[in-house]
Amino acid sequence: MSFNEDARLDTSQVTGGRVRGGAVVGGGRVRGGAVVGGGIGALVVTLVALFLDIDPGELTGGQNPFDTSQVQTAGEDSTVDLSQCRTGADANRDDVCRVVGTVNSVQDYWTDALPADVGRQYRPARTVVFSGATQSACGTASSSTGPFYCPSDERIYIDTGFFDLLSSRYGADGGALAQEYVVAHEYGHHVQQILGILGRAQSGSGATGGGVRVELMADCLAGVWAHHAATTQDANGTTLLEPLTPADVRSALSAAAAVGDDHIQASAGATVDPDTWTHGSSEQRQRWFLTGYDGGSADQCDTFATNDL
Repeated sequence: MSFNEDARLDTSQVTGGRVRGGAVVGGGRVRGGAVVGGGIGALVVTLVALFLDIDPGELTGGQNPFDTSQVQTAGEDSTVDLSQCRTGADANRDDVCRVVGTVNSVQDYWTDALPADVGRQYRPARTVVFSGATQSACGTASSSTGPFYCPSDERIYIDTGFFDLLSSRYGADGGALAQEYVVAHEYGHHVQQILGILGRAQSGSGATGGGVRVELMADCLAGVWAHHAATTQDANGTTLLEPLTPADVRSALSAAAAVGDDHIQASAGATVDPDTWTHGSSEQRQRWFLTGYDGGSADQCDTFATNDL
């Protein structure tokens, strides 16, 4: 999904922590150290954490018109540079700038849609783009955790190398909407936080448990955004994104399939065990994304109201 080249990026929506000499420095409180979690038994921590994008410890116990303050970069020693993220053309050529533009688009959509759809006011959430490691209120965010939403500080954390991993290790096609889907999914968790739904991830376990239902709902909410993405605008009223193509939709579906619990378990040589799932199968994640994309409204996404997951 391409950005309009003349659209302006708002980097104020992106912020970050600091890494100095390999030690994590900066704000936030630590909850038990690094973000790790269970759900697939003996799989290595990097595989487990990759698809536990809600921190499991938390759930269980010239003005630049592109607002870079919505995206936070990891501090003094970071190689992440948002100064290059000015226009939609930058978002089309650079992964970090694409994250900035997607954050802008997703938040522009939910600012208007959430009150209209469910009568709740949207509150902005910043994204932390980092390289290596940074600190969150849910613990250390690193390349091993994958993208996640931290309810304690209401921020999304994304390591700059994750998208390469998504393609090289798990088979996503690397297209723009595959990356944008990941960002939109995390903001789906922020919408759930606003609605008071996120805590329901603790109810039940396995393929029909609360955790899977929360994740599939976030996939659906990402699809709702995708349905409307070409109507979102920058601060000057310029449309941010061009209309989706069939290839864009296939790209998003490839990312949804890549992070399905069954696919990750099989890729690691483990037994596919629905009783241990936390996010849903590849088929479920694709189907719920399409449910949101086809329906175009958050009221299509109530995964707690159905037994047909």
